[in-house]
Amino acid sequence: MTFVLDASVTMAWLLGDAKPSDRAYAAAVLAAMKDPQTRAAVPVTWSLEVSNVLSRSEASAIVAEAQSEAFLAMLSSLSIRADAATFAHAMTETLQLSRRHRLSAYDASYLELALRSGLPLATLDSDLAKAARKAGVKRFAPA
Repeated sequence: MTFVLDASVTMAWLLGDAKPSDRAYAAAVLAAMKDPQTRAAVPVTWSLEVSNVLSRSEASAIVAEAQSEAFLAMLSSLSIRADAATFAHAMTETLQLSRRHRLSAYDASYLELALRSGLPLATLDSDLAKAARKAGVKRFAPA
């Protein structure tokens, strides 16, 4: 099973600062990721978003650098692949989705990837989830 993984779900695995239902969803996505048959696709911006949240969380003393490093090691053990075509679609389809749904270009890149690949999307971002529903993208439902 393959799906598009949003940084909002990824960071909930570390920060746990979401509401209980979102934390439960993120935990279920992580449990699904531990199945060798499960793979996540991400736009190339995902690693920058994760790195940004980590550095800001460290600067605010929300997490220690050692926690960030352990989190990165955990992420590297999962089957997450960056979509090489994200760049090629950024100033066309992604921009159009950003405009149409009033999303940041970063969030629109997840929607664009889900649409192009026909994959469901795992997100905790309410605006992105709403745009995905309008665009006909299914929410990833961990087993």
